Amino acid sequence: MRVLLITTPVSTHLTPLVPLAWAIRAAGHELLVAGRTDVMAAAASAGLNAVELGGPMNVDEKLASRLAPGLRPLESGPRPDLELLTNIGRLWMPATLEALPQYLEVARRFAPDLIVADTLEYLSLLLGEELGIPVVHHRWGVDPVSGQARTAGRDGLREAYERLGLTDLPDPTLLLDPCPPSLQLPDIAPGAPIRFVPFNGNGAMPAWLRDSPAGGDGRKRVVVSLGGRTIEYNGEGLFRHLVEAFDRLPDVDAVVTVQPEYHAALGPLPANVRLVEPAPLTFLLDSCAAVVHHGGAGSAMTATRYGLPQLVLPQVVDQFWCAEQLAGAGAALALDDAAAQDDPARVSEAVRDLLDDPRYAKAAGELGTEMAGMPSPARVVADLEQLTR
Repeated sequence: MRVLLITTPVSTHLTPLVPLAWAIRAAGHELLVAGRTDVMAAAASAGLNAVELGGPMNVDEKLASRLAPGLRPLESGPRPDLELLTNIGRLWMPATLEALPQYLEVARRFAPDLIVADTLEYLSLLLGEELGIPVVHHRWGVDPVSGQARTAGRDGLREAYERLGLTDLPDPTLLLDPCPPSLQLPDIAPGAPIRFVPFNGNGAMPAWLRDSPAGGDGRKRVVVSLGGRTIEYNGEGLFRHLVEAFDRLPDVDAVVTVQPEYHAALGPLPANVRLVEPAPLTFLLDSCAAVVHHGGAGSAMTATRYGLPQLVLPQVVDQFWCAEQLAGAGAALALDDAAAQDDPARVSEAVRDLLDDPRYAKAAGELGTEMAGMPSPARVVADLEQLTR
């Protein structure tokens, strides 16, 4: 079986699909990633062969340029209404359509039996129609986005799918969903389950982590990981408030992941706070008791995999719905407005609640157990083999 994997021009849209790609390769099949310059580094870090098409899109830079000076997204405006998520994808849709001939050329030359894509990569549906092969879409986690964003796909690709004799954007042959059913939004299209396997990049285990196991002195470790973009989107102030919050929790060890270029901007640190360069979360979560994150799918699903209570500080787009679902499941607390997130007292109180109230750990453990019971990527590959036959 030959599989073409394509994703939208955001690296974190590719990483949730990597474990399935590994399983496809491990089963003896050939896989090729096709995408913009923006996802090539992520493909390389996962050890996947890739072909670069269409040049860079620089989605992060374009989004950052739209922010008011000095304000992070949540300070610039409140959380979006669900209907506004129809705009997701419009940023890259025109350029995506321009690149369609390149994708078609590569697809015809590679001659795949199957296409795998994230739920916003609508070119996959056109390629599947053109080649007459099945298309599998793969969600990232809690998913308020994909159903709404099809509006942008219908509008942006109308001319292309009408040329194929279609009256609407096709649906994928199969939709895979790594989110535990009890955590997923209730009113969206059902997907076939696939177990979430964390992939947060690669790297060597940090020396400090080998030398500093948590729990030996009775102190609990809390990891703060707000993704790569939160601080880049004018988030330095938020990080300073988070550091201050842990000054109020002297019996807690905080590990805060921040890009090195921002370390100096966070100023003096409490004795119980360690700033570290971003590292794969799987290194950090084995030794911690709770996680503070921004509601990104990768962070939320990885923390769920480890059965950890979570404090969610959503900033943009789908992160608010992720926060709500985790809180509704009893596995998290959520602070979803800028004033609360910037209040060290509110943050420290929430962290203390997560650590001291056993109900959060119990609910988080139950979600982790539910996730572990979902079909592995290796098992799903067997289903994909049947799909191509």
